[in-house]
Amino acid sequence: MQTIVIKLNSRKMKNPDLDIRYTLPERIEKITSGRITDNGYDYITDTELGIWLAPENSSETFSDVIEIIKKETFCNNNLCESAEIYISPKENAELNECTQVYPAK
Repeated sequence: MQTIVIKLNSRKMKNPDLDIRYTLPERIEKITSGRITDNGYDYITDTELGIWLAPENSSETFSDVIEIIKKETFCNNNLCESAEIYISPKENAELNECTQVYPAK
């Protein structure tokens, strides 16, 4: 397994509901038929939450995560405005070991 991290900034969210730490990865896992699974969450700062996902291949599947974020709302939030997505070929990589892929820099 590799790593995808979705970093959410609560200051940019309409409704910073912590239930998103469960609903977002559950939906991603369902839509991708289990190719991307939940791998936990952590507080990055007092206003940022990281949601870790475990895909077989992060460079091939991160686009699926981007599409889900663009098409759906979670806890009444359009995550296009508050999410950053990072990937790593390492299993359980820390955020500083990942490369940002969304939004493009």
